[in-house]
Amino acid sequence: IFFCPIVALLAILCTPSDKEMRIKWISAICSGTAMGLSLWTFFAYDKAQGGLQFVEKIVWAKSVGISYLLGLDGFNAPMVLLTGIVAFAAVMSSWDMKHRVKEFFALFMFLVTGVFGVFMSFDMFFFFLFYEVAVLPMYLLISIWGTINKEYGALKLTLMLLAGSILILTGFLALYHWAGLNSFSLLDIKAVQGTLSPDFQKILFLGFFIGFSVLAAIWPLHTWSPDGHVAAPTAGSMLHAGVLMKL
Repeated sequence: IFFCPIVALLAILCTPSDKEMRIKWISAICSGTAMGLSLWTFFAYDKAQGGLQFVEKIVWAKSVGISYLLGLDGFNAPMVLLTGIVAFAAVMSSWDMKHRVKEFFALFMFLVTGVFGVFMSFDMFFFFLFYEVAVLPMYLLISIWGTINKEYGALKLTLMLLAGSILILTGFLALYHWAGLNSFSLLDIKAVQGTLSPDFQKILFLGFFIGFSVLAAIWPLHTWSPDGHVAAPTAGSMLHAGVLMKL
């Protein structure tokens, strides 16, 4: 699932800009494949067994405990399925795109890659990395292909989401340090959460709550969302409402 939009991104970048229909077909085929795989994994998930399944783990930076750790559990499987469906529908809704087609679909696939990564990542470092990958293309999609007050909407969305992500990153680093495991794995940290002091957990929760409240557009930290919805192109607005609000 995760590599389908990456394949599309690389294929689009290698395709001449004047081959607009080929770019659209590459996007449609790869996003359709991702949707099919997301459907398969959703129904193949063993609900009786539960827990983390379809795990991919590669040690990335052993000295600091960073691993490429992706998987599906009962919580994120529906989100991955939703992303696959919305991404394919957004590509089909953009079939009539005429303006800078190559750049549009390349950024769109880059965005979808980040969204899949956020939902499937169980390593805090890669969770944050994929989240930033999901935010930055949205700025360009809105500012270039947007409609009403697009520069203002794109900049406000990006700045507020980056501000929220700073709080989240600070919390991740604090959790990494105080857990004392030399691991960014959420699975490892979950195992020792009972050893963290209640006061530390309350402070950490406050930072996470504010940071993720910005991402989830909870009042009164939601003001970026209406401006982003109004300014975004159709495909961007579909991902914004259907997927990005769930990150």
